[in-house]
Amino acid sequence: MIEELGIRDLGVIADATLPLGPGFTAVTGETGAGKTMVVTALGLLLGARSDAGTVRSGAKQAWVEGRWLLADSTAVADRVVDAGGEIDAGELLLGRSVSAEGRSRAIVGGRSAPVGVLAELADHLVVVHGQADQQRLRSATAQREALDRFAGPDLAGVLDEYRDAYRAWRAEADELRSLREHHDERLREAEELRIALDELETADPQPGEDDALQERADRLTNLEDLRLAAAQARELISAEVAGDDTPDAITLVESARRHVDRVVAHDPALAPIAEAVASAGFALADAATELSGYLAGLDADGAAELEAVQERRAVLANLVRRHGTLDDAIAFRHDGGLRLVELDGDDDRIELLEQAVEARAEEVDELAGRISALRTDAATRLAAAVTAELAALAMPDAELTVEVEPLAEPTSHGRDQVSILLRPHPGTEPRPVAKGASGGELSRVMLAIEVVIAGADPVPTFVFDEVDAGVGGAAAIEIGRRLARLAERSQVIVVTHLAQVAAFASNHLSVVKGTDGRVTASSVRQLEGVEREAEMARLLSGLADSESGLAHARELLEIADGDAA
Repeated sequence: MIEELGIRDLGVIADATLPLGPGFTAVTGETGAGKTMVVTALGLLLGARSDAGTVRSGAKQAWVEGRWLLADSTAVADRVVDAGGEIDAGELLLGRSVSAEGRSRAIVGGRSAPVGVLAELADHLVVVHGQADQQRLRSATAQREALDRFAGPDLAGVLDEYRDAYRAWRAEADELRSLREHHDERLREAEELRIALDELETADPQPGEDDALQERADRLTNLEDLRLAAAQARELISAEVAGDDTPDAITLVESARRHVDRVVAHDPALAPIAEAVASAGFALADAATELSGYLAGLDADGAAELEAVQERRAVLANLVRRHGTLDDAIAFRHDGGLRLVELDGDDDRIELLEQAVEARAEEVDELAGRISALRTDAATRLAAAVTAELAALAMPDAELTVEVEPLAEPTSHGRDQVSILLRPHPGTEPRPVAKGASGGELSRVMLAIEVVIAGADPVPTFVFDEVDAGVGGAAAIEIGRRLARLAERSQVIVVTHLAQVAAFASNHLSVVKGTDGRVTASSVRQLEGVEREAEMARLLSGLADSESGLAHARELLEIADGDAA
């Protein structure tokens, strides 16, 4: 339930606070005063598209804020928390700003949130009906949705099952059709894959093999230079040829060590130096040993191995040209193998899919039959209930019929075409609502449907904008009565120009237009007592102080009070 609505700089409304609360709230006002801005403000809070043109002239931005009291709405609370907002003691604040440049910002539970979150919450908080929604009732989709809402949770549960089965059936049928249509193409792909994988299987590339071969080739190409350099280095470190007059490095370091050792006892400062010289000798000996080992390990037949290495590199280079990199070739070997298994299994997959599609089609057919039965039963009950409502709405001779007819093919919502037909007078044939109802009759049909559906599918808040269009007299009084009846179960907010409707409201708000000669600005007042009688008289006669209008206004209020009692 909307407890309070705040509006600032929206249209002609400069600053207004609307106390709403439970029951039936009527919003009235002179033409051009800004009544429609109340519905526009609610629309913004419910995620409607923003329009910079609604920002009041001279203002930087329009701002709307709504305070909701939530009785027990887990879905709303969960979505608010997901969006980062909070609900404080069952109270939810929603806000929306629209700048003069067209930028929009939403607030949910005290935190900024995408505007789409407001639209998601709207599905659980409010149902808005305006002239456009009356026109929408003419569509087959809206008529089916109205019937499904009336059918309630029993149908909703089967519909959920059906939609799951339908989606699975369509997915499997689409896959089967694709396999059949692209069978030859997939055969060619499999053959090409087989050739490429045979090549990879023969080559058997290994991760990092190309880099290793590059290093090996470089070594083999420079084998003699490596052998000569290593031999010369070993000779200089540790000469192995006897009688050579050139002392090697080990001999020189050993001589230096003996010189230092001879006098180290006379000066302790020489001790670490002696140790370092000794360590250098050990290191040179180790280096000489490693060089000997390196020389022994150099290939005796480097030319033959180099040829083999270059041949292998050529094989890998061919794979790289085909696949991009060696790693890509190795990955293709794995992924291509999986793809080939899939392609080779087409015949088996087709056979399995044929069985699955047939079984799923039977499931879809069975669930569609259950849906049709539930809709047919609900259609009879809805037609009878709405017809009774229409009689109370000054259409005593009207009869509503809801037809449920089979479609040639199942759809995502079942296998039914739902049509709402209206016979305004006896002796006439039922005609589609789109053709059989005038504007005023369509308003009453919509209201009757909402009153009936509300009993089966309660909604916290209903907002009606000009629901009484094209209606007057006794019919308008009955619309007021039915709105009051709807308000016994849900909060009802109605923008109206009829005193006969406003009389039944438990809360009457008036949008008042004022001007300083330069700028028009509207505000909102809560009316009671003589002020309410004056507004009712204005609605009836155009004059707030008309004696006949005031008398008629008091009469209407007495009728409404008598109904409430």
